[in-house]
Amino acid sequence: MLIHHPRFRSQGLQTVFLDRDGVIVEKMPEGQYLCSATDLRILPGVPCAIARLNQARVRVLVATNQRGVALGLYTDSDIENIHHQIQCRLSLFSAHIDAFYFCPHERCSCNCRKPLPGMFLQAVSEFSDITAEGSVMIGDSLSDIQFGSRLGMSTVWITGDGADRRGGGMSAGPSPTVFCPSLSSAVDILLADE
Repeated sequence: MLIHHPRFRSQGLQTVFLDRDGVIVEKMPEGQYLCSATDLRILPGVPCAIARLNQARVRVLVATNQRGVALGLYTDSDIENIHHQIQCRLSLFSAHIDAFYFCPHERCSCNCRKPLPGMFLQAVSEFSDITAEGSVMIGDSLSDIQFGSRLGMSTVWITGDGADRRGGGMSAGPSPTVFCPSLSSAVDILLADE
């Protein structure tokens, strides 16, 4: 069920920030990490949803925490290969992501791990016209919602089937602007007023 919140603003939308795991690709079981492109599974409807954003001239950026690098489970090159494979699969649907940003650090050791603003600042340094007011953060965890809320963005919580949502609960932080079961349904709302 979609819950449309009156604070949600999609008019003037310029940029969508997407979390990766659980929004674009299938999330690995709790405690496991997507270490290789061989385990990559794009979620249903994602390529078409991203293509619709591209066609609407909305910039699509990925902001993802990748602590597995700090844990020694995979490397920056592994992440770049996974992101390359995502782009290749999206291209089959005439879709693309404009840029990928990732935090490879351990908790509490940087300013780029969501919910901290480092990846937003990286994006602004590359795309100087990005504003929080013209952006939306779409994610499936509390840190995604905190990231967007702290910067003043509208936020979308992807609930999925509920079985793989991470703990922490919404009572522990800011409420998302809107809940959606998938990226496709979020894009329906985002583009409804465009």
